[in-house]
Amino acid sequence: MTILFLFALLFLLMFIGVPIAVSLGLAGSMTIMLFSPDSVRSLAIKLFETSEHYTLLAIPFFLLSGAFMTTGGVAKRLIDFANACVGHIRGGLAISAVLACMLFAALSGSSPATVAAVGSIAIAGMVRSGYPQAFGAGIVCNAGTLGILIPPSIVMVVYAAATEQSVGKLFMAGVVPGLLLGLALMAAIYIVARKMNLPAMPRASLRELLATGRKAIWGLLLMVIILGGIYSGMFTPTEAAAVAAVYAGFVALFVYKDMTIRECPKVLLESGKLSIMLMFIIANAMLFAHVLTTEQIPQTITAWVIEMGLQPWQFLLVVNIVLLVAGAFMEPSAIILILAPILFPIAVQLGIDPIHLGIIMVVNMEIGLITPPVGLNLFVTSAVTGMPLTSVIRAAWPWLMLLLSFLLVITYIPAVSMALPNWLGMS
Repeated sequence: MTILFLFALLFLLMFIGVPIAVSLGLAGSMTIMLFSPDSVRSLAIKLFETSEHYTLLAIPFFLLSGAFMTTGGVAKRLIDFANACVGHIRGGLAISAVLACMLFAALSGSSPATVAAVGSIAIAGMVRSGYPQAFGAGIVCNAGTLGILIPPSIVMVVYAAATEQSVGKLFMAGVVPGLLLGLALMAAIYIVARKMNLPAMPRASLRELLATGRKAIWGLLLMVIILGGIYSGMFTPTEAAAVAAVYAGFVALFVYKDMTIRECPKVLLESGKLSIMLMFIIANAMLFAHVLTTEQIPQTITAWVIEMGLQPWQFLLVVNIVLLVAGAFMEPSAIILILAPILFPIAVQLGIDPIHLGIIMVVNMEIGLITPPVGLNLFVTSAVTGMPLTSVIRAAWPWLMLLLSFLLVITYIPAVSMALPNWLGMS
């Protein structure tokens, strides 16, 4: 009865247009008031406890770091470097857009930010060189999803907080899948480009390659600082996020000088607004998760699944279907916070590695970002290109099939995610 009321109220509130954070908070609060012996005071305590969660402190810092990198001209320098590396291949501008998305993903931790920063420059460049606009939009919309798979990733931080897993291990588990998906997109583009006879740029000289590399190096160093610092044990992921924010601000203001000190408050305000919005969703989702835990809902569902005798592969298939449906309607962080506490104990019971489950959830969230009606990347691509949303959906659709195939590989070949953290000896 409690489970039914909790989820029915949540979906009813979302259906009538109540913001997702408020829906989560109201559903949790009403369930405690009507069905739980818990005091209503426990709700206030839980909200404050969430704000003290050390792991979640990484989110505002990564958002600030991404804001400095997006506002400054880092994206343009990364695209120039990517063009110099692979622009001479058939369909090279599109391939370099994917490479730029991969590099920018390692700086921002956000998919919409990656699409906005890379798409605004790369798609216009492709159109000028004779590529169909829809082709460029479809590629950047899909490649932008790498923002939450290639570390650092805000969605991974949220999963780690919800399941009390290691953020560093999750980041390392995302490296190989991120590189693999990027290479798969590049290979697909090359095949399509040869069939469509798309143009190639002249091969860059060694001097041009070194010059563009030198200009991009300050941006690229950020990824070395974040991942190198976490793995070497120099600092925790939260400390890495803080260092990244300070470094990104220093590079934008004093090295590249794309920003003035006067523009700083605006960037701080924008990333502050984004942080508050995300943290408000997280606080209410944690409240919802608290209700799940106090009412023993995950344990009840785990018992059902075990009684049904589902094999691990069958359970993972169900997980993917549920996440793909949820991803089409909800924001990634909210989905992780609602479903991770339910799926996590079942996965552990069935012998599935929690880190592997985390990567599966992140890849599903990637697909959700390009699935209508609420796919954020679709809206960002539409805004960047001026194309109608329906045209963007049509352009992104063929590449979405590649992502679905990739999801199957990630789901049923755990070694793709787990090889690097295991090789590095991360416990």
